[in-house]
Amino acid sequence: MRKKLLSREALSAAVGYKPASSPVIRVSNHIVHLGRPKEGPKPRQLLSLPPFPGHPLPGRNSTSAAYVTAISWLRYYFNDIPPLVIQKHFYEGLVQSSRGLSRCYEGQAMPMKKIRPNDIMVVGARVHVPVSVAEIKVSKRFDVIPSATQYPNADEIEYMQRLVKYKDSAILVLNKPPNLPVKGPVPIHNSMDALAAASLSYDYDEGPKLVCRLDRESSGLLLMGRTKESISYLQCLFSDMKKTKSFSKEWNDACDGTYQRYWALVIGSPKQKEGLICAPLTKVILNDGKTERVILTHNSGLEASQEAITEYRMLGPIINGCSWIELRPRTNCKHQLRVHCAEALGTPIVGDYKYGWFVHSRWKQMPRVDYEVTTGEPYKMRRPEDLDVQKGSVLSKVPLLHLHCREMVLPNIAKFIELHNQRSRNSCGDPEERDILRFVAPMPSHMKISWNLMSSCLV
Repeated sequence: MRKKLLSREALSAAVGYKPASSPVIRVSNHIVHLGRPKEGPKPRQLLSLPPFPGHPLPGRNSTSAAYVTAISWLRYYFNDIPPLVIQKHFYEGLVQSSRGLSRCYEGQAMPMKKIRPNDIMVVGARVHVPVSVAEIKVSKRFDVIPSATQYPNADEIEYMQRLVKYKDSAILVLNKPPNLPVKGPVPIHNSMDALAAASLSYDYDEGPKLVCRLDRESSGLLLMGRTKESISYLQCLFSDMKKTKSFSKEWNDACDGTYQRYWALVIGSPKQKEGLICAPLTKVILNDGKTERVILTHNSGLEASQEAITEYRMLGPIINGCSWIELRPRTNCKHQLRVHCAEALGTPIVGDYKYGWFVHSRWKQMPRVDYEVTTGEPYKMRRPEDLDVQKGSVLSKVPLLHLHCREMVLPNIAKFIELHNQRSRNSCGDPEERDILRFVAPMPSHMKISWNLMSSCLV
């Protein structure tokens, strides 16, 4: 009898069986019966922020990084989230902190402690907050992209001006919607450059010019120059030869702090939670002689290649076979992020049928149970009742590309031009402190829907 009991206990431990808790007395329809106790709250999925850098945060007036509080760090990172939402997560004790990545992901449990809003951030500290902090209400009304003409009407001009996030004498920063080409083959096509040239000139004689591009299917921050001088600065900033074409020491220092961060939803999960991809790329022409494709360069030495480097970091756990990652390209190659995700990491971006068609054709989109990395608790993606809300999201039959340029940090071009002109007039000039601009763009509707779906905690 004892052997049977021991074997049963061993079997229960092997399969992870948990004995049922003692029943409780319940009353329904004036009838008393024994029932199961109520289940406790489900474990929350955690979103991991990057390690606290420990230097003055770009675009934020701060005397010292030692005085950055926890709530200031969250408000800085989630610049597009209302401050009251962040405060609510602190008051409910949902914000936690840890030190070091390797200890956080090697074991089943993540050693973390709750932090208060006024706690001082330490260099290298990682903050973890429930993904519900970034949940945003999604309007059922989707923006309609206007059909651009050579002379746009008032609605088209208003549409383009709503996309502008920042404007000064040197640059324009826009939040590009998906499925809108950046540059068309002819001026009257429906493209960002044609629409901007016709509707975003403001008080200038000419419209702004494109400096960096985004794919037609992707979305996010797009930079445009308003003058010839600012365009030359921006081209120098985003070229790989920016150090050789330097304007001044202050400019070189500002260039070192320039970066872009993308959020993407990928199928699968990278083997490492974060890392650096150093995989050169090359362009090839397919058999039809027209289609161009970017692939990883094989070390044969016979093909022309271009250096491509990308930093990546997982944002949270895997849900329904997909995971959110943050990408930071160090070089500017065509389709760099899409190829690195699909071929280098083996996790193509959701909606990228050009570089991830093989995986998409075998990808099961039905909700299934996944397990949270840190606690081992089960999660399941919820399927909303309103089918119209699923347009383009991860649950739709044909999802849109889930790649969004969320954050951009760059020098204040207008101030650098003004400083350069002052120095050219007076041979001396005061060396000003490094002036940095930072922009954060909210995700498009289909990615917001996918984020809200992935943040559910149903079993």
